[in-house]
Amino acid sequence: MSKHEKKLAAAAKQKEEQARAKQQPQHEVKEVKPAEESSTPGLKVLGKIDLSQFEPKRGNKKRERIAKGSQKVDVAKEGKQADNSSRKDKNKNAKQAQEQGKGGKKRNRGGDRFKPAMTEEEQEAMQKEIQKQVKETYARMNDNKKNNFGAKYRKEKREQAAAKSQEEMAQEIAEKKVLKVTEFVTVNDLATLMNNTPVNEVIKACMDLGLMVSINQRLDAEALVLVAEQFGYKVEFVTADLSEEIAESSEHVDREEDLVPRPPIITVMGHVDHGKTSLLDYIRKSNVIAGEAGGITQHIGAYNVKLPDGRRITFLDTPGHEAFTAMRARGAQLTDLAIIIIAADDAVMPQTVEAINHAQAAGVPMVFAINKIDKPGAQPERIYQQLAQMNILTEAWGGKYQCQEISAKKGIGVDKLLEKVLLETDLLDLKANPNKNAVGAVIESSLDKGRGYLATVLVQDGTLHTGDMVLSGSYYGRVKAMFNERGQKVKDAGPSTPVSILGLNGAPSAGDKFNVMNDEKEAKAIANKREQLLRIQGI
Repeated sequence: MSKHEKKLAAAAKQKEEQARAKQQPQHEVKEVKPAEESSTPGLKVLGKIDLSQFEPKRGNKKRERIAKGSQKVDVAKEGKQADNSSRKDKNKNAKQAQEQGKGGKKRNRGGDRFKPAMTEEEQEAMQKEIQKQVKETYARMNDNKKNNFGAKYRKEKREQAAAKSQEEMAQEIAEKKVLKVTEFVTVNDLATLMNNTPVNEVIKACMDLGLMVSINQRLDAEALVLVAEQFGYKVEFVTADLSEEIAESSEHVDREEDLVPRPPIITVMGHVDHGKTSLLDYIRKSNVIAGEAGGITQHIGAYNVKLPDGRRITFLDTPGHEAFTAMRARGAQLTDLAIIIIAADDAVMPQTVEAINHAQAAGVPMVFAINKIDKPGAQPERIYQQLAQMNILTEAWGGKYQCQEISAKKGIGVDKLLEKVLLETDLLDLKANPNKNAVGAVIESSLDKGRGYLATVLVQDGTLHTGDMVLSGSYYGRVKAMFNERGQKVKDAGPSTPVSILGLNGAPSAGDKFNVMNDEKEAKAIANKREQLLRIQGI
């Protein structure tokens, strides 16, 4: 074969391949260019290898149209069926995508047709699993609700705590702005109390008021108030009894099981001519007779009476109302109940009105006794009328105050009076703790030349023992001996018990409170400080 024939055969073969490629439109075949002779010397291009012959050949069969014979085709129906089938395919694909997104499950390509039906056990297991999931879902929802409620409750608690802390801070700031001082405080002490204000500024404020003072000069009450106001402080004057200091040092909280009932303390008040002393003499006549065996019957202003039923009452005699007024001024409620005696043949006297005012100011309950009803000129109704004019209504007149008509000389109605007194005191539920240091008040004090200073005291709480260190006012001392109202020696005195004590280094004032101290050094220091303050105030 010559060279020219070879070229013709190659061209024919190329045309045949191009025709075959046109019959297969799915595979794009690039145009094959005929080989050209290269001008490069030494190289000859013989032809190009067609790699498509090595690829697997696909059939050229076309899908044959299904002939339905002579039947007419409903185009609308066939189109609707095709639309439904495409819609089903879309739903199927969407369902498979949803399953794949939920749990990453393997796609089941047509395997559901060959999946065997579930047994009853598997169905029950599936139902249980579904119920379990439902319960867990509800439980989580409830937990969320509870957590939300708990968070809300905690938020409210936090807000309340914050509000409370703000109130406490405001109260603390307000308290810091109040200076509790005694009269005649030095300029230096005042500057220290006012949050360490420079002394020069305090002296300058005094000079602005026209006071030429030095650093150690004492200011009177008026100057203290004016200077403190310039610095934004208020002044509250306290007495020199240092009661707060003692309360803090001897703070004791009583437990309920330690409290025991105590006898009531009754004060008999009224005009001197209305039978007050006669009533006390009639009530304590058995004690006077019993005290004669002891040798001495002593009037000490307070009496402890034992009634026939075994109960005890402590009666307090306050001539001129001196001790009662002093105790009211100091805020000490020593008396539990007051008996106001009015003579039926007389009227409500000014001293009786004063006694009623004292009792009302101290918040002490009152029981009225109309005395001398055995006298011919007695007019109890006039007494009731005068009391009603003072806005005091007895039970007979529809009021709240109990009243009893008595005769102190003959003893008429005294038992009923004591019953009414005990009824009133039972409503008060009087209790005290005897197992602690004694606290009480001084009834009266005097100097006995043979024995020394004698003080009559009434124990309000705790128990007073012989040998205790007692502090009262600016005086202190160890109890050397104690005597009851009959002059007999006693070793201890419980709540609501009046006794006379020996051992103080002075005579305290009527109405002063007394405390039992644990340390003699502490009692001496407080007494000396009180004495110094009293001396300064006296100057």
